[in-house]
Amino acid sequence: MIAHHQEELDLARRGRENQERLTANLKPNYDFIVCGAGASGSVLARRLAENPDVDVLLLEAGGSDDVAAVLDPAQWPTNLGSERDWGFQAEPNPHLNNRSLSMSMGKALGGGSSINVMVWARGHRSDWDHFAEEAGDAEWGYENVLSIYRRIEYWQGAPDPDYRGTTGPVWVQPASDPSPIAHAMLAAAAELDIPTFDSPNGAMMEGSGGAAISDMLVRDGRRHSLYRAYVHPVLDRPNLTVLTGATVRRVTLDGKRATGVEIARGGQISTIGARSEVVLSLGAMHTPKVLMHSGIGDREELARFGIPLVQHLPGVGRNLQDHVSFGCIWEYAEPIAPRNSGSEATLYWKSRPDLEAPDLLFCQVEFPVPSERTAALGVPEHGWTMFAGLARPASRGRLLLQSADPMAPITIDANMLSDPIDVEAAARCVELCRDLGNAQSFRPYVTREVMPGSLTRDALEDYIRNSAVTYWHQTCTAKMGRDPMSVVDHRLNVYGIDGLRIADGSIMPRVTTGNTQAPCAIIGERAGEILRKAHGF
Repeated sequence: MIAHHQEELDLARRGRENQERLTANLKPNYDFIVCGAGASGSVLARRLAENPDVDVLLLEAGGSDDVAAVLDPAQWPTNLGSERDWGFQAEPNPHLNNRSLSMSMGKALGGGSSINVMVWARGHRSDWDHFAEEAGDAEWGYENVLSIYRRIEYWQGAPDPDYRGTTGPVWVQPASDPSPIAHAMLAAAAELDIPTFDSPNGAMMEGSGGAAISDMLVRDGRRHSLYRAYVHPVLDRPNLTVLTGATVRRVTLDGKRATGVEIARGGQISTIGARSEVVLSLGAMHTPKVLMHSGIGDREELARFGIPLVQHLPGVGRNLQDHVSFGCIWEYAEPIAPRNSGSEATLYWKSRPDLEAPDLLFCQVEFPVPSERTAALGVPEHGWTMFAGLARPASRGRLLLQSADPMAPITIDANMLSDPIDVEAAARCVELCRDLGNAQSFRPYVTREVMPGSLTRDALEDYIRNSAVTYWHQTCTAKMGRDPMSVVDHRLNVYGIDGLRIADGSIMPRVTTGNTQAPCAIIGERAGEILRKAHGF
């Protein structure tokens, strides 16, 4: 153990010294520029840099992940609203009683995988088969994606060779020594005839759903973000440069070919060239924003600010999706301290039995999580939350520019609960929350249901609109597909532009069923396969 720890320290030192040299002597051109060191970008940069003859530049607007708030799993909530959070704010939404939701996204090495709850959720079989159908490419389908998951995981639970791998870079483990309240969650599900599973990643997500102890990216008590899993171990490579504090303003173009990027860093604006390709992995907000500032997007939207049109793609910034949640809270009979990340049990189920797959997502949170409006109803000092919501929302939002200035913020019209189907599903979701939380299995641990309690239909709908918050799973704003609103094809090429691809959650045709970190790893892996094949290495 001591030898292993010393080896890690030596590797970290070599990586730090190497990156200091590389960033002090930036080159005017690199083979590949990957914009964004989040979940997908970290994976892709590693896969490209595995070829020693390929020069890779990984750009990140934020800073280091080497802080306690990132590495200590219990401290993750302290990242929200910090300098490691972009701190996006959606426009007031009439469907949420004119509330404006905050939408956190990671701004640091690791992106969202460095500030989120560390849950590893692969998505449902039907998600990936839908991706394959939309893309017209079976390699995006479930069977191929399952093989990638097996390849990249370093699974620490009970052996399961059909579903889990044990040789990959991503350390995945069940929540360690879960709280009794997490076990009560599974027992309550069983009371309601909802099946329970040893893991949420496997057979559970091939059918109607179920309940399980969550899988987490935590190794030796520390967050194991996708940046830590993929990039941190190879920072000593001479062909991988990781540049922090670098905000991508736009893609530079020669006609309809991407030639590099324009960045802002340290108060200076500069351009860096890409000999082969530029890949945008900036997330669902900034990937479409950079496209628009580069002249790629809806003709009318760009014309509003006099941005010269290079490629008319009306789907850029549209199709915004997110998981919306409605917190139902119970008071503890005796205080129970949160364990691990404070979210250890998960459940997926259907709002209607005729659905092909679960459309509801439940994450138990071991402390109270009200919205800014339901907090006024009174929150117990000690309690837990059924943080549950819509896994397959029908509502769609949109991103709009505020200015021709690339540094101006984006306008976010999240449009949550605009579709009546979502309101119906939300009502069933809250009813199921109440059935679970008030089940016999929880009675030893709680004294009362704090909210919402039994409500009439109109009052319940009002509670839903007031309690709605986001899971911070913003996706789908540059979707992959073959229809006129698609932005990238099955090989992640931006339509009409050579040498420019997208690899992040914005390419999802629809948001996956569950937390989006693991699917973004798959997008990074697929991008790596695609680029290596395209360039013959």
